[in-house]
Amino acid sequence: MTSTQHNIAWFRYTAPYIKAHRGSTFVVYLGNGCLNAPTLITLIHDLALLHSLGVRLVLVHATRGAIDERLSMSGRPATFHQGIRVTDDATLALASDVASQQRLKLEQLISMGLPNTPLRGARLRVMSGNIVTAKPLGIHEGIDYLHSGTVRRVDADAIRAILDHDAIALISPLGYSPAGELFNLSASEVAEAVAVTIEADKLIFLDQQPGLNNTKGILIRQSTVADAALLDIQDAEQRRLRDAACQACGNGVKRSHLLSYEREGALLEELFTHDGAGTLIAQNPYEQARSADIDDIAGIVELIRPLEESGALVRRSRERLEEEIHHFVILERDGRIIACAALYPYQEVNLGEIACVATHPDYRRTGRAEQLLHELLARASALALTDVFALTTQSTHWFLEQGFTTGSQEQLPEKKQRLYNWQRNASVLVRPVST
Repeated sequence: MTSTQHNIAWFRYTAPYIKAHRGSTFVVYLGNGCLNAPTLITLIHDLALLHSLGVRLVLVHATRGAIDERLSMSGRPATFHQGIRVTDDATLALASDVASQQRLKLEQLISMGLPNTPLRGARLRVMSGNIVTAKPLGIHEGIDYLHSGTVRRVDADAIRAILDHDAIALISPLGYSPAGELFNLSASEVAEAVAVTIEADKLIFLDQQPGLNNTKGILIRQSTVADAALLDIQDAEQRRLRDAACQACGNGVKRSHLLSYEREGALLEELFTHDGAGTLIAQNPYEQARSADIDDIAGIVELIRPLEESGALVRRSRERLEEEIHHFVILERDGRIIACAALYPYQEVNLGEIACVATHPDYRRTGRAEQLLHELLARASALALTDVFALTTQSTHWFLEQGFTTGSQEQLPEKKQRLYNWQRNASVLVRPVST
């Protein structure tokens, strides 16, 4: 494949995501250290690209790391209790100064016109204001948190007005009380509260870590809220972001993402590829098996056509698929069908046929076909079928690995025997529904 063909294929691959994200609202958390990272300029370009594609952006920048650095430089200790900063008068002044400097830096970068990029000359507007109303944390376990606060209210109308004017909303982790008092806030809490209040489609945490890891240290690509909440995370900052992501999804945000700003292009990779670059958290499974319906036919056709052309599957017309769609189960990943299989019951003889098992090439040998087989076996059991069979020319070993044994044409239902294609000479494999 030439580079041009590769680029065209990539563009076609991302087209469904471009369409899905247009008009969506993303709240993006810029974690501690992000504004000093070598990848910052590229990240700003990627955010501008998202804006040009019709994504409505709200940016929340974290100040904790910069405040700690400034305190250390002045020889003053940072005081925390249960992971929450105790903000005295001097620290509040420092927090206000840090937030102002970061906001000005982001405004400057976003306003530079994106030189030396395909978006050169693009006019991007960024707007902010007193959007977050705060209240004091008060005294807990005898510790007075002083000027540290928590979110009381988010002005959703103000944020939507900014977005409706085709601008990027920029929010600092500071908030005023109704009496005009200034409070230092947790940026992750602000991002979560904003995302929930404006009913954002996504809450994206860009931090140093690439995402959440399992007990073996392997990156978790997607997780339900329930599973993510059970993870034993030692790093306090990552645990705080995990909790904010889960709480946001539990309160209506469709999806939360955790990924690293240190990986160049991670944001685009997360949003425009199937496997992403970090960890996706959703209330419901990101990838799930379900019964197929008439709207899935085009996706099934795209999936099985190469296998039909190679002779691995029997050809099915679109009309036949429409008639038999209720027999199919699909595995859907982010709106795309990545695997399918069908169960044809012969209830008069308590048998069922497993047919049309297909997996997208990107997801073969990853357990997807096994997952659908188990789903079909459960359905066969519910129909009181005792055994299932499969006819195959190229997948004999896979079926044998799944507990099937070699059978004969005489074991097929009489109706299936009459339709058996002797020229194709498919192997007959059988197994009990329950083992």
